[in-house]
Amino acid sequence: MSFDALGPGALDYLPCRYGTSKLLFRGPRRSLKDPYVAFLGGTDTYGKFIANPFPDLTEQELKMTCLNLGCVNAGIDVFVTDPHVSELTSDAEVTVIQLMGAHNMSNRFYSVHPRRNDRFLKPSSLLQAIYREVDFAEFNFNKHLLLRLYTLSPGRFETVVEELKQAWLARMRTMIRSIKGKVVLLWFADHTPDEQMTLDDERDPWFVTRDMIEELREMVDDIVEVVASEEAQAVGTEGMIFSDLEAPVAGYVLGLAAHQEAAEQVSRVLKQYI
Repeated sequence: MSFDALGPGALDYLPCRYGTSKLLFRGPRRSLKDPYVAFLGGTDTYGKFIANPFPDLTEQELKMTCLNLGCVNAGIDVFVTDPHVSELTSDAEVTVIQLMGAHNMSNRFYSVHPRRNDRFLKPSSLLQAIYREVDFAEFNFNKHLLLRLYTLSPGRFETVVEELKQAWLARMRTMIRSIKGKVVLLWFADHTPDEQMTLDDERDPWFVTRDMIEELREMVDDIVEVVASEEAQAVGTEGMIFSDLEAPVAGYVLGLAAHQEAAEQVSRVLKQYI
């Protein structure tokens, strides 16, 4: 699912850049002169369709600048491959990393766009050998590719999933090591890391399990688990801002009430470290 649709009535995200980074982050641009907390993550950290996403709400609660470095549809690669992101996070008092899916990053089976990580670029010779019957030219997005591979052969697909999980762990370790300051991991979803995901829904982060998260615990200062409550999920798109063109995809992201719950829990934890 792509979240790039634009149209009349859409929210103005005031996109901005920091330093020499080629990435466009959510604005307005924050001053880096005072102490700040950095937030890395995907669509939910960016706050697609949300006027005040959880990094903004956390800023209000902490009375400290919170730098929203979230990117729509981001995987780990977009942050690992941009050297200026490492500089921004290393200067932060704390860096909060929203756990992103294992599907939106390059691995032994396929490569993704370096900045638009949800975009499938090409398969490796290994994947072509495993799935000889597939015409990979028909795929533009990773999720579409993976859904097709699973449908064709759940057995062969397990090999792909295991590679994605191992690549995710390796890339997460690389990202965490690149950050000099304190690091807090954030699970932000409508389900727990223990629940078995299915490929017929849009629930992120794909393929990330509790065991994978726990393997990183010794490398970080804290782990926050935010699962949107039933009440928050029932609110749906109420309070969100989107155009008619964006309406079909707005329901796939966490809503305003979920962001408020995330901000409450994240703020409570961050107060121990700032």
